[in-house]
Amino acid sequence: MSLRLPTALAGLVLLAGCSNTTPTKAPVAPATPVAAVPAAPGTPADDNLNAVAWSQTAIEHDLIYLQTYRDAQARLPAALADKQWDALPKDDRVAPVKDLKPAVVLDIDETVLDNSPYQARLIKSGGEYNEADWAAWCNEQRARALPGVVEFTQFAAKHGIAVIYISNRAKDLDQATLANLRKAGLPVAGPESFLGLGTFVEDCEQIGTEKGCRRQLISHKYRVLMQFGDQIGDFVTVLANNAEGRQKAMKPYMDWVGTRWFVLPNPTYGAWEPALFNNDYTAPRDERRRQKIQSLRFD
Repeated sequence: MSLRLPTALAGLVLLAGCSNTTPTKAPVAPATPVAAVPAAPGTPADDNLNAVAWSQTAIEHDLIYLQTYRDAQARLPAALADKQWDALPKDDRVAPVKDLKPAVVLDIDETVLDNSPYQARLIKSGGEYNEADWAAWCNEQRARALPGVVEFTQFAAKHGIAVIYISNRAKDLDQATLANLRKAGLPVAGPESFLGLGTFVEDCEQIGTEKGCRRQLISHKYRVLMQFGDQIGDFVTVLANNAEGRQKAMKPYMDWVGTRWFVLPNPTYGAWEPALFNNDYTAPRDERRRQKIQSLRFD
């Protein structure tokens, strides 16, 4: 989840989605070859078209979410019973876990709520993310819950586990966001339910849109059993948003993936994308696309 800004920020906010499309068998080649239909002259390529189409129409997308949340739910009772179990990285655990209340921590966008309609609108208009349009979408309160998350979070809440959403949605979107979560059937309770970008944390220096300060805030009150997100910044602070820096941030915690940390797919946006063009959103769109193509492997 996360807010996308035109700077070198690790968190970005937009889309993913779901549908109940029935899977089909592999296509049978037609008897007569069909020529490819060329794009209309002057039609610009949109890097997000396939990503958003997959997010909204592929049953495989939904199955990944169901699989992830069902697996997490099956593992949750054991994590709850183990009083030393904790899913916060060591730099964010500022209070001992003994006797703390249990919690699960989730990103919101593309982890809990599906914002793919917003991205679909950008594809149709040919535009790019901007804060005003994004805020307008959030205020519509129409984002749907992603598959499996309602069942998982309701299960957690019924077992006395706090459900906390740490998001890079701006804090002034808190009421719209909480209303959307409730409409989608997700549990919302307590003052720490939504910790948005701009949440003040005493004695902690905010690094861009990184979530470390907010994780530290909840570490004073909660033993975190699991974390969920679509970007590695949802789990750990990323100091250098490049391939090396991202790998370095994750390396100590690889054994936690699938047990304490549950990572969900987001092909539409994320800190992985600006890492391909030196985090420079001021570069022209064509230049950013050129650098992304340069990053591809051809063997």
